[in-house]
Amino acid sequence: MTHVESERVETILGQFADTRQSLIPILQQVQATFYYLPQNVLREISQRLHVPLPDVYHVATFYNCFSLEPVGKHVIQVCLGTACHVRGAPRVLDRFLLDLKLPTPGTTKDCQFTVRTVRCVGCCGLSPVVRVDDNTHPHLTKAKVRGLLKKYEAKVPAEAEEAVRD
Repeated sequence: MTHVESERVETILGQFADTRQSLIPILQQVQATFYYLPQNVLREISQRLHVPLPDVYHVATFYNCFSLEPVGKHVIQVCLGTACHVRGAPRVLDRFLLDLKLPTPGTTKDCQFTVRTVRCVGCCGLSPVVRVDDNTHPHLTKAKVRGLLKKYEAKVPAEAEEAVRD
C-alpha cells in the first residue's frame, strides 16, 4: 500500500467505530475514494474491524455497488432490456464503445468511464435509457452520446487525476 493510499484508508477508518456494523459504510467510502475495493485495503479493513476476510469479501461481492476491479469515475449503464433494445439501445451502446475507444464494455484506460450493460432500469416508457452515475438519461440516441459524454468528461488534466488516485 502506498503512503498516500495508507493515509486515505486511515482517514476513512478513523471516521467509523471498529465494529462489524461499520463494514458497509467503510466499503462505500473506500469505493468512492478509489473507485474500487483494492485487495490490500480489504485486508486492512478485515484486521481493523476484526471481521474475517472471507466475510469482508462476501459483502464486497454481494452488492453490485462494489467492485473488486477498478471502475471509472463515471459508470455508464446502458439498458438492453426489451423496450430499450427494440428502440435502439444496441446502437447507443456501440456509439459509447466507439467514442470511448473500448472494444467491449469495460473501463477506459484513463479510468474516467466504465461502460456496463444492464437488463432493465425500470424506465421502459423512456427507452432507450442510459444511467450515468445516479443520473437517468431518457430517449437517448447515438447522436446524443457525444454530448452526454462531454457533460461528464474530466475538467482536470489526466496527469492531475492520476496523481489524485495514486
